[in-house]
Amino acid sequence: MTAPEGRGIGTESTFRILHVSTGNVCRSPITERLTRHALSDRLGAPLGGLVVESAGTWGHEGAPMEANAETVLADFGADASGFVGRELIDEHVIRADLVLTATRDHRAQVISMGHSAGLRTFTLKEFTRLVRAIDPATLPDPRVDGVVARAHALVHAAAALRGWLLAPSAEADEVNDPYGAPITFFRSVGDEINQALEPVVTALTGVPARR
Repeated sequence: MTAPEGRGIGTESTFRILHVSTGNVCRSPITERLTRHALSDRLGAPLGGLVVESAGTWGHEGAPMEANAETVLADFGADASGFVGRELIDEHVIRADLVLTATRDHRAQVISMGHSAGLRTFTLKEFTRLVRAIDPATLPDPRVDGVVARAHALVHAAAALRGWLLAPSAEADEVNDPYGAPITFFRSVGDEINQALEPVVTALTGVPARR
C-alpha cells in the first residue's frame, strides 16, 4: 500500500510517541525504553526529533518500574534508569503525535478522552500490522525531509489502512500484562514487544536493524 501523498506531513521539529498501559510500571516502560534504545541505535542522539514517553490509564504516579521490567530491559541492553511512572492525563494525549497502547481497552480509553486522538491511537501490534503493509518508498525520505515528516506521514498512512487490514483475532492486537508474574513471563512479553517494535522503528527511521 502507498502513503497518501502530501498529507499529514508535519512541519514541527519534534514528533511525540506515547506508550500507554495500565499501571505504567511494566508494559509501557518496557516499550518506551526499548523504543528509545532502538531509535538511538538507528539514529543516534537526539533521535532526530522523536520524543518517546509513556503513561498508564491507572498509572502509579511517581513509582519506579517493576524490577522484572528492569531486568528485561537489561537483557536488551536498554537503559532503565531514571524512570518515573505517570498517570495518563489530557495533556499527554494532546501533545502526542502517535499513541501506542498495550491493549484495545487502553486504546478505547485514550480515544474516549477526546482531543481528536482516534486517528493517531493504535495498539502496538495493530500499528505493526498496518506499518508492514505500507510501501516505505512512498514515505518521505528521512535524509531529505527529516524523520519527523516521515513519522507524520506513516501515522496518516496507517490510519487510512485501519478499516481495510483487520487483525486475524482480537487477541492478535493485545500485549498481556505481566504484573506479578515471574521473570520468565516478563521476558516473553519483552520479546513480544521487541518483535512488534522492530518494523515500526524501521519504518519511522528508514534504517533497518543491525544484524
